[in-house]
Amino acid sequence: MRSSRLLLLNFLFFFFSPILTAKGAFVGTYGINYGRIADNIPSPDKVVLLLKQAKIRNVRIYDADHTVLQAFSGTGLDLVVGLPNGFLKEMSSNADHALTWVKDNVHSFLPTTRIRGIAIGNEVLGGGDSELSGALLGAAKNVYNALKKMNLEETVQITTAHSQAVFADSYPPSSCVFKDNVVQFMKPLLEFFDQIGSPFCLNAYPFLAYTYNPTQIDINYALFKPTEGIYDPKTNLRYDNMLDAQIDAAYMALEDAGFKEMEVMITETGWASKGDSDEPAATPENARTYNYNLRKRLAKKKGTPLRPKKVLKAYIFALFNENSKPGKSSETHFGLYKPDGTISYDIGFNSLKSFSSSKVASCYVALVISISVLLVMI
Repeated sequence: MRSSRLLLLNFLFFFFSPILTAKGAFVGTYGINYGRIADNIPSPDKVVLLLKQAKIRNVRIYDADHTVLQAFSGTGLDLVVGLPNGFLKEMSSNADHALTWVKDNVHSFLPTTRIRGIAIGNEVLGGGDSELSGALLGAAKNVYNALKKMNLEETVQITTAHSQAVFADSYPPSSCVFKDNVVQFMKPLLEFFDQIGSPFCLNAYPFLAYTYNPTQIDINYALFKPTEGIYDPKTNLRYDNMLDAQIDAAYMALEDAGFKEMEVMITETGWASKGDSDEPAATPENARTYNYNLRKRLAKKKGTPLRPKKVLKAYIFALFNENSKPGKSSETHFGLYKPDGTISYDIGFNSLKSFSSSKVASCYVALVISISVLLVMI
């Protein structure tokens, strides 16, 4: 009887205790970008239910909205928050402001909201704004120093995501280097990230590459479908899909800059399900094919041809179609889910089930009561 009680107590401990993870934790290989430039998507508490139902644990947002941070409290989901580009100059020039921002938007929500990283800006370098590019490193350092003052530097990782605009050329992968006007900002940033153990984060879109060069790129190569692929004579490597080639191009640029050991992580990739007349590849079928095959690719937990031992991790773009995003029609149709929580296309996830948080809470209370009664009976 005593042993039965101990077994049950051990079960309760592991069932209800939070799981502790190390710095820069990314559970598995699959994550999602939870963009919110829309006026018709579900509330954050319903989004949490959807994510848990889909068993997606790694989540990125593009700001530090407190309603979202509160909704993620106690959920066990790992969250990366964003410091928007509009804050970079202020954070770079004023360390006290960076300290206040970290206190208000990170420290005050830990540990119940599992904030695992801060993305300092998004696609800053290569964008043509030299003042913003010059502020990126200072902002990253001040935010990192703020984390150190609160003993959070081993818990919360600093990153920034780059677009492919930082590369001078990426075909074939072995030819890839950083643009001359980017190197002056990129190299000191990489030196800092190398010191603190941060990865190189890349937003990689075979969809865009194909859309801009449909006559030169085989769409099967972009969609992970059977194809001859490409051969890189310098490395003697063959690529059967474009995403792997884009990642290895980044690895080659890093190696050329002197950072051969730095990990490349994909912070955005996806395929639009609808677009303008000049975006004919933006169809539900192509979006389903890309995202389904990408999910299978990530589930294999393997690296790329150039870095086979570095398991690829990627955040998919995006959770929802976002109807308020500016630009081409494709920008509003990258979501795996429609605004009502139903799936845009089937890649193995289910629609948001129609049950409320109160029902979940009732089930939780019922479970606790049942276990308590069982304990008394033992």
